[in-house]
Amino acid sequence: MANSILTPVAVTREALRILHQKLNFVGNVNRQYDSSFAKSGAKIGDSLKVRLPNQYTVRSGATLSTQDTVEQSTTLQVATQKGVDVTFSSTELTLSLDDFSKRILQPAMSVLAANVEADALSMALDVYNSVNNIGSALTFNKLLGGRKVLADNLTPADSRVAILNTQDNLDLVDALKGLFQDSTAIKEQYKEGSMGRTGGFDFYENTLLASQTTGTAAAVTTYLMNGATATGASSIVVDTGVTTFKKGDIITIANVNRCHPETKADTGALQQFVVTADYAGGGGSIGISPPIYGPTSLGLQNIVTLPADNAAVSKIGGASAVYKPSLVFHPDAFCFATADLVKPEGVDFCARETLDGVSMRVVRQYAISSDTFPCRLDILYGYKTLRAQMAARLLSN
Repeated sequence: MANSILTPVAVTREALRILHQKLNFVGNVNRQYDSSFAKSGAKIGDSLKVRLPNQYTVRSGATLSTQDTVEQSTTLQVATQKGVDVTFSSTELTLSLDDFSKRILQPAMSVLAANVEADALSMALDVYNSVNNIGSALTFNKLLGGRKVLADNLTPADSRVAILNTQDNLDLVDALKGLFQDSTAIKEQYKEGSMGRTGGFDFYENTLLASQTTGTAAAVTTYLMNGATATGASSIVVDTGVTTFKKGDIITIANVNRCHPETKADTGALQQFVVTADYAGGGGSIGISPPIYGPTSLGLQNIVTLPADNAAVSKIGGASAVYKPSLVFHPDAFCFATADLVKPEGVDFCARETLDGVSMRVVRQYAISSDTFPCRLDILYGYKTLRAQMAARLLSN
């Protein structure tokens, strides 16, 4: 039977299917904002303001006590364009779709998916909640510690995901292999690295979770708070010191406890903060997240008391420690969006397709000088951490 010529739509749909299959982190985060970017080139521009949920306090008694609504938002920017460029002949377009996919698309989409996924996984460094298991193998108990962190932050119980690095996957699956036995889930698995569900999480293995090297500050940093900290501050001021912090380092401040998100009661646990930019040492300001909101911040309050002068600053992990975190999260902790690239005219063929919120364009043109058909596959995307409290890093090994 004669082969039929593959159409640009068939090529694009197959490329998207392969890409989607390989993105197990991006495939599990919020992608609802794609529709906010207009068709044919994201005409709203490359940025979108995403409004975060409002927070309020509760009155006691009959006396009216009004409060201001303080709206918070964050900016999602779709400005990263990546693609893979290949050359193939008209003869190769007469292959069956399966043959064309194996020879041309799978190698191209594999490397593109890896780069997109690695970009998106950089959001792990925005996560300030952690389970400190450094130096030990991941256990089910520590996994449940991550589940507790999410529950304590009122993360919805549905759709929680665990993305494990390869070593954590080895340690945990060996211990829990008897629990991954849901035949229905196994039958329906389609994403690469999917392992099943247990402990309240859908599990995936991912080789792209990057190792993190912390700053030279030890767990006991010797840094002290310098003066009072204003509510709403996104940085802390410290006394003179010589050691450094790296973006993504997690710190705590003595006697600065996390409060319950709704009742504002003392949880008895220190609030964890993530360092938002490299800090070279010495006295000065260290950027942190989340911002510090004390008792006068009404619904935004996240700590019981503001940091005191000379309060000690501590760090999770030792000096220049290297660890490769795994991640537990709810899809709404992060978002990923793609925009529709313009379809050029006057080319050999062009198509644009969308699958589960991921938009891809393929363009092919004839090169008369070399008698070849260069082809480009492109994706325009952006990502943002929306609600870091709905995620936690598992720090093991």
